[in-house]
Amino acid sequence: MGCGTKEPKITQLCLAAIQRLMSHEVVSEAAAGNIINMLWQLMENSLEELKLLQTVLVLLTTNTVVHDEALSKAIVLCFRLHFTKDNITNNTAAATVRQVVTVVFERVVAEDERYKDAVDQPAAVQGNSNRRSVSTLKPCAKDAYMLFQDLCQLVNADAPYWLVGMTEMTRTFGLELLESVLNDFPQVFLQHQEFSFLLKERVCPLVIKLFSPNIKFRQGSTTSSSPAPVEKPYFPICMRLLRVVSVLIKQFYSLLVTECEIFLSLLVKFLDADKPQWLRAVAVESIHRLCVQPQLLRCFCQSYDMKQHSTKVFRDIVNALGSFIQSLFLVPSTGNTSAAANQTGSNASGNTGSAQANSGVLGMGGGATVLPAFEYRGTWIPILNITVQGSPKATYLEMLDKVEPPTIPEGYAMSVAFHCLLDLVRGITTMIEGELGEAETVIQTSTEATSLPVQSSEQDLQSVSDQSEKELGNRAVWEEMVNACWCGLLAALSLLLDASTDEAATENILKAELTMAALCGRLGLVTSRDAFITAICKGSLPPHYALTVLNSPTAALSSKSYSIQGQNVQMISPSSESHQQVVAVGQPLALQPQGTVMLTSKNIQCMRTLLNLAHFHGAVLGTSWQLVLATLQHLVWVLGLKPSVGGALKPGRAVEGPSTVLTTAVMTDLPSISSMISKLFENSQYLDDVSLHHLINALCSLSLEAMDMAYGNNKEPSLFAVAKLLETGLVNMRRIEILWRPLTGHLLEVCQHPNSRMREWGAEALTCLIKVGLTFRHNPPLSQNQRLQLLLLNPLKELSNISHPDIRIKQLECVLQILQSQGDSLGPGWPLVLGVMGAIQSDQGESLIRTAFQCLQLVVTDFLPTMPCTCLQIVVEVAGSFGLHNQELNISLTSIGLLWNISDYFFQRGEIIEKELNKEEAVLQKQAEEKGVMLNRPFHPASPFDCLWLCLYAKLGELCVDPRPAVRKSAGQTLFSTIGAHGTLLQHSTWHTVIWKVLFHLLDRVRESSTTADKEKIESGGGNILIHHSRDTAEKQWAETWVLTLAGVARIFNTRRYLLQPLGDFSQAWDVLLDHIQSAALSKNSEVSLAALKSFQEILQIVSPVRDSEKPETPPAINVSVPLVVGSTATSLGRSFMRTDSIGERIGRFNGSEPPVITDEIEDLNLWWAAWNSWYRIGSESTRPPITCDKLTFIPSQPFLTALIQIFPALYQHIKTGFSMDDLQKLGVILHGAVSVPISSDASPFILPSYTEAVLTSLQEAVLTALDVLQKAICVGSEGMQIMYPAIFDQLLAFVEFSCKPPQYGQLETKHIANAKYNQIQLFAPAEWVALNYVPFAERSLEVVVDLYQKTACHKAVVTEKVLQNIIKTLRIPLSLKYSCPSESTWKLAVSSLLKVLSIGLPVARQHASSGKFDSMWPELANTFEDFLFTKSTPPDNLSIQEFQKNESIDVEVVQLISTEILPYANFIPKEFVGQIMTMLNKGSIHSQSSSFTEAEIDIRMREEFSKVCFETLLQFSFSNKVTTPQEGYISRMALSVLLKRSQDVLHRYIEDERLSGKCPLPRQQVTEIIFVLKAVSTLIDSLKKTQPENVDASTWAQVIALYPTLVECITCSSSEVCSALKEALVPFKDFMHPPAAKVQNGES
Repeated sequence: MGCGTKEPKITQLCLAAIQRLMSHEVVSEAAAGNIINMLWQLMENSLEELKLLQTVLVLLTTNTVVHDEALSKAIVLCFRLHFTKDNITNNTAAATVRQVVTVVFERVVAEDERYKDAVDQPAAVQGNSNRRSVSTLKPCAKDAYMLFQDLCQLVNADAPYWLVGMTEMTRTFGLELLESVLNDFPQVFLQHQEFSFLLKERVCPLVIKLFSPNIKFRQGSTTSSSPAPVEKPYFPICMRLLRVVSVLIKQFYSLLVTECEIFLSLLVKFLDADKPQWLRAVAVESIHRLCVQPQLLRCFCQSYDMKQHSTKVFRDIVNALGSFIQSLFLVPSTGNTSAAANQTGSNASGNTGSAQANSGVLGMGGGATVLPAFEYRGTWIPILNITVQGSPKATYLEMLDKVEPPTIPEGYAMSVAFHCLLDLVRGITTMIEGELGEAETVIQTSTEATSLPVQSSEQDLQSVSDQSEKELGNRAVWEEMVNACWCGLLAALSLLLDASTDEAATENILKAELTMAALCGRLGLVTSRDAFITAICKGSLPPHYALTVLNSPTAALSSKSYSIQGQNVQMISPSSESHQQVVAVGQPLALQPQGTVMLTSKNIQCMRTLLNLAHFHGAVLGTSWQLVLATLQHLVWVLGLKPSVGGALKPGRAVEGPSTVLTTAVMTDLPSISSMISKLFENSQYLDDVSLHHLINALCSLSLEAMDMAYGNNKEPSLFAVAKLLETGLVNMRRIEILWRPLTGHLLEVCQHPNSRMREWGAEALTCLIKVGLTFRHNPPLSQNQRLQLLLLNPLKELSNISHPDIRIKQLECVLQILQSQGDSLGPGWPLVLGVMGAIQSDQGESLIRTAFQCLQLVVTDFLPTMPCTCLQIVVEVAGSFGLHNQELNISLTSIGLLWNISDYFFQRGEIIEKELNKEEAVLQKQAEEKGVMLNRPFHPASPFDCLWLCLYAKLGELCVDPRPAVRKSAGQTLFSTIGAHGTLLQHSTWHTVIWKVLFHLLDRVRESSTTADKEKIESGGGNILIHHSRDTAEKQWAETWVLTLAGVARIFNTRRYLLQPLGDFSQAWDVLLDHIQSAALSKNSEVSLAALKSFQEILQIVSPVRDSEKPETPPAINVSVPLVVGSTATSLGRSFMRTDSIGERIGRFNGSEPPVITDEIEDLNLWWAAWNSWYRIGSESTRPPITCDKLTFIPSQPFLTALIQIFPALYQHIKTGFSMDDLQKLGVILHGAVSVPISSDASPFILPSYTEAVLTSLQEAVLTALDVLQKAICVGSEGMQIMYPAIFDQLLAFVEFSCKPPQYGQLETKHIANAKYNQIQLFAPAEWVALNYVPFAERSLEVVVDLYQKTACHKAVVTEKVLQNIIKTLRIPLSLKYSCPSESTWKLAVSSLLKVLSIGLPVARQHASSGKFDSMWPELANTFEDFLFTKSTPPDNLSIQEFQKNESIDVEVVQLISTEILPYANFIPKEFVGQIMTMLNKGSIHSQSSSFTEAEIDIRMREEFSKVCFETLLQFSFSNKVTTPQEGYISRMALSVLLKRSQDVLHRYIEDERLSGKCPLPRQQVTEIIFVLKAVSTLIDSLKKTQPENVDASTWAQVIALYPTLVECITCSSSEVCSALKEALVPFKDFMHPPAAKVQNGES
């Protein structure tokens, strides 16, 4: 009532009171109605408007009593107040209306809460056509329904149904109210079908209708056709409509699917370039609101894009953004028109905008600060900082107070669109990745559940299958979303990336591209993934960089143009004119680099993104690794990073020259970039196997490209791929098996590359991987995983097929390091490792061979015990192969030393090795039997351990015929030492192989090489080594080898005979050996031939096993129980590993059942006879004189002949039992031949004695020894053997003759030393050959003859064979020559020998006188005496008196022999002989002197003593003996008278001459003669006195006495000599002084 007064004061108080009441909730429903009516009146009277509004508000908010009509009236009241003229009331009313509307809807919410627990009422019938039918709604809901329906009516400019009394209404306010209700109370609409119905039927059509002007409007085209004023888009309505749409889409999308499709299409259209700038801006802002709701976007995708006939809404939104951004760059934005206008000063209102826009360019301080912006082809668009990421804070959608469209600052739309893209990407990816993660964990847990041992229930399984179905559905959605948006996104982002000048913006763009790429990868969408990655790659590289990978088919997609709503959106490739800071200048990685390329900071930024991508999302990259790595490779190249140890990259100055220029900014970045790259590959250890393979394949194909580029030039290649392969291999060691083959296969190809740097790295990487692989702690360890170990070592072996030396050096160094680090644990890898060493060829250079050899030495010194025994054979082969290398002699020699060490090792660990090999053999044997093939290994039947030895021997055997002498020598010595030292380990049967396959084979080869060797002189032994003349031809060097080999084989035959003899074919072996000895002995090389004989001697000194038992070392016990020992050892065929050769052990080695001590004697003899035959062949061949003689005639040397002859005695011991006359004949020929061989003039000073000594050469000694052995044997031999005596005499006598006539050797001209008598050496006779001085030899032979004859004179054979006669006949030669003998000693010795022989022989001859066996001897003897005593040779002029007297005394001795040994036995001696002797004596005595004085007689006349003896003997023989025949006596008497008469004549003549000559002395001859006569007279008188008186004739006495007066006459002679002789002659006459018979007693005459 108070209010009814319309008094302001009262009204105020009343209203306050009413408010107080209402606040205490004491107002009833009716009262409320009254209050509202009263307020209505006040309103109509425009009183207290603000208080009214306050009261309404209080009334409606404190309680819910106001309903239905009253409520509508209250609301209308507020609306009406809103449209008053008063500004304050206006605004207050607007606020009140908003609050009231809110209150109405809040009541509905509260009401729903209250009734929530009540039973739901049946749902209202769908499609209720009656708009007013709200019977089903509860009161509050009904109010709200009516209110909302009327709001729609009002906005649509229709009359309201419920809000009766509305006078006016604005669309903008209506739209705001609609928006707030929809936004604040979505649940009301969603829970109540009536409300939903309203939305569908009223709101959506309304919105679409209101949008129409915007859709139809084209900027710039004046639409005169439609007269309606609304036709031009109106900013406030348009903006509010967009807000409503945003809410509708956000809150009621599920209800309004179709309607939303229309709304969204409209939104997309608003972005078109021909729409007003403000419209585009608000549209972008609306879209931004959508972009931050990924779930919503997902629904779009499901509802539209995935349906068949629906618009591809989601795709369109993204593409629209893309083309929007593009259009901003391509079309000068209308936003700029205002700026342009402002610059002319016409439009004042735009000033603020333009100032804002331009300030970015000018900035403070003259461009010192640069605003973040995009710049593209001259269009510069600043980036405004508009939102925090992820929350769409719209600017223009909030301008509810503006009526005119605002000016949009330049870059605003771009910035919003940019953020739309970023938020879109972020939203989608986080959502999908979250769901993917959930799905994966669900799958994991479910698989874990099913894999539990407990049986899972049906239900579980069911849920699992549901999940997978759901998962498949989800995956389809995800893929569709990505497929729908990626093209547009990529196009837009690529463009922005290129245009961006701001680091932060670039970072965001790159991040978006990276997340998209990763997402595509996770979903397995290869095309889109590759496209994004390509974009990043292109961003990393300088513009227009020629990189094939990026222009490959996969990448072609990214440069296609996509059609978006009929517009062509061209994918823009990066422009070159970016205003980026250049941070690096480098060389492009190309075949022919043209100039340099520049990297900007943005490139580096992209590169980092690329690294992050690879780092965190490597697992999903798959084939894109190719792109990523190719790009990185090029960047690394441009930046000049080079690989270092382990594959990490380090900054290195580009090899190509100083073209790489880096700013300090980049320099500081480089280490981090390189560590990122390394980390990237380190992370590969977390990739699954498939991804890892993708990575490896990518690296391999990169590397192949790099290899192609590096062909044909030696420029620095790109080693990025190789280095990274190494790095990847190293970090994935734990599962190396899966990548080893592709990895190493490729690296091996790299190793074969012609570019040395490339190769070097390939080898570096490969060897590094192998070394690390072997040292890595694998699980299980390598020792238990042989397959892996072999896999790891295999590439090392493969490297052997590459010929580049640098690679091989790397390979060998690797082997060396492997040996040093884990040689102990190589196990089954040994054959591979050894194979690598063995694969080195001779032609591969010294350093290679040396390194390989170092490895081998290491193996032999340290690792033999650790390797499997089956590899030992390979070690032998490899060591042998080094011996054969001809690069470095020292290596060859050392390798032979190694072989010796190896053999020693075999010996020491024989038992272990043997056991292991036998075990292995059994396994192999079994395998071979299973396969049904024969076990094939060299030397098969032998046991495996023996085979090992045989391999060793065979290798050494090969080295024994190496072309280099030093190697041959060393190998030979080693071979024989080894066989000698360790041969006892071999099984008995193996010796057969050793002899035939090793030793004889070797001998054959050596013999062949020696006989065909070159005789050319070798100047020097390489370098400045001088070669001794004994080794200066190949032939001489081979000779040494032959010598060594033969000696070695002979020694083995000698020392191991007890092993070889039971072998069955020993006799064949013996023959072969003899054959070798023979061919060597007859070779035309003195060294070889001599050595052959030494070997011959060695094998002849062999003690045959029979004699073993006599050796002192043998314990006698064994002799006793031989069979027992044999039995026991034969059963246990264990081998003893001792070096001793005790008899027990030897016996133990024979496997025969009977004791081997009883060797077959006959077989033994055969061996010796074979030896004799060989000896004979050697002897007869070597001593046979050559047929022709020229410079090159080969004449055997003295040592050779000596050795040959020295063999005979030893040989003879074995064959003497069967040695026949025939053999003796053969021997004689050889001995004779040997002695006749001359010496070469060079050697003579060493062999010949100096002329003054008379010494035998060793050869002559040997010959005599041989004969001596023979004669001793004959001496003790059987009767049968003694018939050989004469033959020996013949032989010796032949030698005796040499003293006077040296033997001739074929047609060879020799210079006889003996001719150089009296030490005059004939220097001018340069004969090639010098005959020996045979005198000492002949003389020694003569002594032997005498000795022998003394022993054997009475032997029947000696008597029968006229040996004595032969001796005499032979002696006659030197005796007759006497002074003409080459040596004076000869005839003297001959005489003394003759005397000795005769003293023995004559009695024998007399004994056999009757048999007539000596008949022919006597005349020979007589002639011999004759020739000697009356020699035709003259004594030398310089003979001294003493010498002459000595010689005379020898003659006297001979006459004495005649007087003692012959003449007394005249009765037993043939008469003719005696006659000859008498004549001879007669000739020697005085009367035989001729009367003439010739030179010839002087000698004889000087032999006074001799004459005297002859005379005495003659006289003695004449008178003393009973004269048996008158003839003899007559001869002697005749001789006597002649003598006396002759004396008388001489004396007379002398006296006469003396008288005539007066003082002159007489000639010497005459004086001599007279002295001789006087002496003869005295001798005669002596003789006559001695004989019996009856034997002397009276007339003889008379003749003697008659001489007296003549003698007296001589007294006067002047010569003192004559006087003394006369005195001697006169003295005997005293015996004739008898008194006359009558006056005997006077005693005087």
